[in-house]
Parts: sequence; structure tokens; C-alpha cells
Amino acid sequence: MGGFSVSTHSYVKLAMKAVHYYLLKGELLPCPSPLPPGMECRSGVFVSIKIKKNRNLRGCIGTIEPNQDNLAKEIIKNAVSAATRDPRFKPITIEELDTFSFSVDTLTPLEPINTPDKLNPQRYGLSIKGSSKQGILLPDLEGIDTPEKQIDICLKKAAIPKNSHYQMYRFEIKRYK
Repeated sequence: MGGFSVSTHSYVKLAMKAVHYYLLKGELLPCPSPLPPGMECRSGVFVSIKIKKNRNLRGCIGTIEPNQDNLAKEIIKNAVSAATRDPRFKPITIEELDTFSFSVDTLTPLEPINTPDKLNPQRYGLSIKGSSKQGILLPDLEGIDTPEKQIDICLKKAAIPKNSHYQMYRFEIKRYK
């Protein structure tokens, strides 16, 4: 696997290392010990993998709320899932690993909202929950420039009919590259 850029954030380095390790050994990378600074906290995390050449998405998996003991474990688990378990794509192989770029998004806690005017697709991600379904959309995605588009896509992702009862939540992210 190629070297990391000096400017690559430690969260992204951990995500890349976790995928490399998993593809080599077939198991999750052990959690770093001691924990690197900033990774002792808990947060929802999304790991996105894109093709370097054209910036097309190749995998994205995450958690809205933390499921692990710390941020490092959350990044490791979600990075491996993004590389190998995103149902939209075939699993990544070790041979093609160098053709991808990674980003890691940490999420603020969900904040309930009642109306679309509380959304800004550049700033806020959206989670919509209805009955037993949930749709999630990260903020600042190309082509999604209105709250209405955000809501429509979230409802479609969750297969929630527009006229049914659902609750909207917004969240912010911090993106690391």
C-alpha cells in the first residue's frame, strides 16, 4: 500500500490502515493502544471511499450514533464495512486499494426538526425515521442543493411514502481527508 500524504488526517490514516489490514488478514485491525489523541471520545462516523481518478463513490458506510467504545474502533469497523459490505458495490480488493481516496466524517448528535426550513443541505445532514425504517443523507453532496431534494432522497432511501408519518433529524459533520 502506498505511503500516506503528510497532510492526511490521523482518522483517515486509521481508516486506510484498517482496510489494508482486513484485506491482508481477514480480521479487524486491533484498536490502537494507547488511543491516539482525540480518539477516546465516541461519535457516529461515516467512512467514504472514492475512486481517485474520477471521484466516484466506491463505498460509504457509517453509524449515526456510536456503536463502539471509542472513535478509533468506530472508524476501524466502518472503514472495513465501507470497503467490503456496501451493498451497492462489489468488495474492494487489495490490488486496487491504491486507486481509492478515503474520507472520515464525524457526526454531531441528531437534532429533531419539524420543518424543511431548518435544513441547509450544504451544512446539515438529514436522517428521517418512519415506522421501522430510516434514511440518512450526509451534507454537502453534489447535486443536492435544496431541503426538498434532501427530504425526497432520504424518503426514497428508506422506502418511506411521502404522505406517511415520519420524524426528521438534522446533524452536522466534520470531514477529514
